[in-house]
Formats: sequence, structure tokens, C-alpha cells
Amino acid sequence: MTHSTHNILPVLLAGGSGTRLWPLSREHYPKQFLTLLGERSLLQDTALRAQAIPGALPPLVICNEQHRFIVAEQLRQAGIGNARILLEPTARNTAPAAAVATHFAAREYGPDTQVFLMAADHAIAEQAAFQRAVAAARAAAHGRIVTFGITPTRPETGYGYLQTGRPLGDKLFEVVRFVEKPDASTAQRYLDTGGYYWNGGMFLFDAATFLAELQRLEPEMHRLSGEALAQAQCDLDFVRLATTPFAACRSESIDYAVMEKTDRIALVVLDAGWDDVGSWRFLVDLPADDADGNVLQGDVMVERAHNNRVHASSRLVALVGVSDHIVVETADAVLVTTQHEAQNVKAIVQRLKQAGRKEADDPPRCYRPWGWYETISSGERFQVKRICVNPGHKLSLQMHHHRAEHWVVVRGTARVTCEDTVTLLTENQSTYIPLGHRHRLENPGTIPLEVIEVQSGAYLGEDDIVRFDDLYKRK
Repeated sequence: MTHSTHNILPVLLAGGSGTRLWPLSREHYPKQFLTLLGERSLLQDTALRAQAIPGALPPLVICNEQHRFIVAEQLRQAGIGNARILLEPTARNTAPAAAVATHFAAREYGPDTQVFLMAADHAIAEQAAFQRAVAAARAAAHGRIVTFGITPTRPETGYGYLQTGRPLGDKLFEVVRFVEKPDASTAQRYLDTGGYYWNGGMFLFDAATFLAELQRLEPEMHRLSGEALAQAQCDLDFVRLATTPFAACRSESIDYAVMEKTDRIALVVLDAGWDDVGSWRFLVDLPADDADGNVLQGDVMVERAHNNRVHASSRLVALVGVSDHIVVETADAVLVTTQHEAQNVKAIVQRLKQAGRKEADDPPRCYRPWGWYETISSGERFQVKRICVNPGHKLSLQMHHHRAEHWVVVRGTARVTCEDTVTLLTENQSTYIPLGHRHRLENPGTIPLEVIEVQSGAYLGEDDIVRFDDLYKRK
């Protein structure tokens, strides 16, 4: 355990689902992993922003177990190799996650360690202003829990607000109350009156201060979250929280559990181009790409169309004679809505889930610890996939009861195991895996391996996999 008053532990809460950004965001690939602004994902941007804080410890990421390999790979790609990753066995909102993270900080680095809770799926445009606000919050955090109030730029009904009271320093205020999401007229009044800030959901505090308040306000959550960490198991590079105590934690937000009840809270003003990227409406604030006010991403053509926001992923999208629309296209779904209705996309996701549709959960490109695959075509008794295996990685040794497979190498080198035979295949070579045969695909090379897989059989679901050996300890 390392003790230092200069330590700050950035904690990235990466358990969100982002349903209002469907069809890009899916249950198995939510918005924090998407590249929506610039060249990096929201998670990567957040991690790099955290790493740039003077005195920052390696970031701690808390995520859903099913996303663990995506988190690890994205952090690796961003050059962050020393992050710690805690796995939630079940979703319990932000309060138990914050509690576990703070127990972790106190145990690993000492109770005087400062903890900086950050959502992994927010965007901040102005890094220098962000760093100044963090420095101010760190200076104010001794004995206090500091929240970041976002300077409002519009009468927003999708955010909660913080009402400030007397000043405690430069851009530092006491918090009078947390305010729920207002209606349009109330939001306008907040904007006109001043003294109200958007609740950005970021908090900075000494570990000891937060744990003392948690024990006073939520003693059961304090106890259970501590047990979940104390009984955690290490698995590869991950720390698996104990299921029974963590699942017993009350599912609650950190706002309701602690922040709205504590008398130790203060607010630092953050004016740094913040956006929670909570719905497709975030496209409205991006600079236009043409004289008609359209924002166009991907292969898009518009004619006599004004003030539209279009995001195309896999094919040409054309708009003629329409205005104020949002159109988002992926390989398997197209969303058309208006800017006014963008917040209500989650209703479609709920209907998809109720209908058992895979479009609610699975993205067109499905990521695995060894790489990814995407379905190119499917029909009765056949399916064609494009598979990419990262250098040095390999799929599990497995078998299928209901399908046979043909593999064609289109890039790189493949080492193929089929029963007791191991062969090397290079570009334009192919092999056949009969139904019921044990097999494995691996990439022994230094460049990505790309394979076209043609499946045929009576049942082609992903659950027709019997694993005999797996590098990544999957069941």
C-alpha cells in the first residue's frame, strides 16, 4: 500500500448502456466504446484525460463482466497498459460502484487518497479548462465532497441541475439542493436566474471522507461493498467482485444515496465544452458540413435538405427535401427521427428487447477477446461471416453439434487445428471443418488474420459452441 497526499485515483464508471444512441449503441457494445467524436472512443478519451491529471495513479475502470475484453483492448490501443479493471457481476447503478472503488482506493493507496469519479461516456472539448477545474476541486476536497457543475448553455430538460448558494472560493460554491430534470419553462427560468448548473455526475473526494459519509448514510451498502471487494477474485488482468455481497447492494445512484443527503458537498464550476453524449441530439451542436446547416458523417448525399444530422456506417444514405431530421444507419438497422424526438429512441430499444430481437443487443460487428466478427450474409441453413483474429491470439478449442464450416484466408496466416491435424494456411487457401470435429483457429503472425467463414447446418446460433480449452477462461 502506497501512502501519499498527492495521489489521485481516477475512477472510470463504464457500466452504462446508452440506449438513446441506438442503433450504434447496443447492449453488448454501449456508447462508451463508440467512436463518435474524433478518432478515439469516449472511454479512450476519458482515460487519456484522466491520465493527464498531475499525480494521477493508474486509472481504475469499473465495468460489466461481459464488456471486460472490450475495455482491456481499448485501453491497450490507447497506450494505457497499467489500468486496473473491476468487474461488476450485476448492474447496481453508480452508488455501489463508487463505494467499491473508494474501498479499493483506501486499501491500495491509503485513506487520504483522492478519488475522482468520472463517467466513461462523456465528452469534454477543452482540456486545459478541465484540468484547471480538477486542480480547484482537489484543493477544495479536504473534508469535502466536490461535484462539478456544468455551466448551462441552453434550457436543457434532459439533465438534473444543482442549485448553488454562497461562494466558498473562486468558482467554488456550497450546494443548496439537487434538482430533478425540469420541464422546458423551469429550465429556461434556471438559465435566466443563474446560480443553477447541470449535474455532470463527476465527484472528487478523499477516500476517508466519502467512506465516512457512506457509513453514516448507507451503512449496509458500506458493509456489502467492502465485502464484495474483500472477497474478490483475480482473473487474468481483471478483479472479479464477489457476486453475493455486491448483488445484495441496493441498486441506487450516488446522487440519491449520498450526494443529496450529505452536508459536506461543494461545487466547482466546469466550463469546458462538456456533453454527456446522451442522445443523438449531441449532433445538433457539431459544426455544420455545408451551407444548409447539415452535419454529415459517412457516405451521405443531401439535396434541398436543411439542418439534418446524418450518420452512415455501411452504405450510401441520401436525403431529399427534408429538414431537422436525424438519420443513423448501420449494417442491420436504420433510425429516422426528428431532433425534437431524439430522447425517445430508448422506447424502440425496449420494444426490440420485448420482441427478443438481436438488434437491441448485438452490434453488426461483435467483439471478442481474440478480435471480432461480423455477419456478411445469412439465410436458411447458411451464414457467411468475416472474422478478424489479432496477432498472437486464438479462438477456443471447440466443437459444434449442428453446423459445419468452410474457412478461406484472405489476409495473414492461420494455424488451423482440426481434430489431431494442425496446418498452416496463407492467403487464398481454405479448409473444411466437418460437423462435430474439434477445431481451433489462431493467428501465429504479426498482422491481423482475416478469414471468410461459411457456415452450413440446421442451427447456426452462437450458443452452439462446446469449448474444451480457452485462453480467456470463458465457459
